[in-house]
Amino acid sequence: MAISIEDIKKLRAMTGAGLADVKKALTEAEGDFAKAKELLRERGLAIAAKRSDRETSNGCVLVQAVDGFAAMIALKCETDFVANGADFIALTKSILEAAIANKCKTLDEVKELALADGQKVQDAVTQRSGITGEKMELDGYLVLEGENIEVYDHMGKHTLCTMVQTNKPAADAGHKVAMQVAAMKPVALNAESVAQEILDEEYKTAVEKTKLEQVEKYVEVVLKKAGINPNLVDSEDHIESNMAKGWLTQEQADEARKLKEQAAAEKAGSLNMNMIENIAKGRVQKFLKENCLVDQEFQFGDGDKATVAQWLARQDKELKIVDFKRFTLVAD
Repeated sequence: MAISIEDIKKLRAMTGAGLADVKKALTEAEGDFAKAKELLRERGLAIAAKRSDRETSNGCVLVQAVDGFAAMIALKCETDFVANGADFIALTKSILEAAIANKCKTLDEVKELALADGQKVQDAVTQRSGITGEKMELDGYLVLEGENIEVYDHMGKHTLCTMVQTNKPAADAGHKVAMQVAAMKPVALNAESVAQEILDEEYKTAVEKTKLEQVEKYVEVVLKKAGINPNLVDSEDHIESNMAKGWLTQEQADEARKLKEQAAAEKAGSLNMNMIENIAKGRVQKFLKENCLVDQEFQFGDGDKATVAQWLARQDKELKIVDFKRFTLVAD
């Protein structure tokens, strides 16, 4: 049967599918809209299944706060071409609005929501995947509840969003702190809220780094005493390269290798662990200062190196940050 352009436009508006796909579905369904929609859905599922092992490194992150409930969500896809499409952004927006309207706490709850057209969120994502031919998935659903929440979409690019909640109304200060969270990517609000496993891992890493530095310093001293420039033999690649350039003889290279091995073993067996542990503790404290929001140097103040907590106190001595959230598609 003949399919009119009006029917094609109507189904395209309902599904967002391409003109060719809509025409084909309507033709096969002999003009039955319900059957044509099902055909498009099934084809979308098939395409989505084929793309299930693809990486979704692009997408759209949106954030919004309404009546004491704020949320952000990411709809991820494979390419920035699709991520920047109006239909893709509109779908992300509709999902976020539905999540906020229903005050969803988890991503699983969001996926089960029905959108304005009655379609489940997860089905809508799958259908869009079938239309674009790219894998898509929801990720990064985060919420804050309560008053005094400011949200921020970094540069309006929909790739990095933040939310900040203060203990009292402070829209301008809250917005600036939300920008701080975007720029400085804190891992926790304060030192007390840093997970113990993070502290343990940072301390372990600091100890190993300090040990390595102590060994390397000793090796450098030994090489210099032997008349060998440590910079010429700091790696096997450099040794080979410098020999090829004539800057090292074979004998010098062999002697450097021998001295490096002996000195490293000697120093590793006589390390001052008390000193190393103290240095490691200092490094953990430096990590906390750089990664806890209230202790970070505030980036949007008057350039006087005040911490976030100090800057807030200058705005209002009672003003504090209650909580914050951050999600980005870009590798930090």
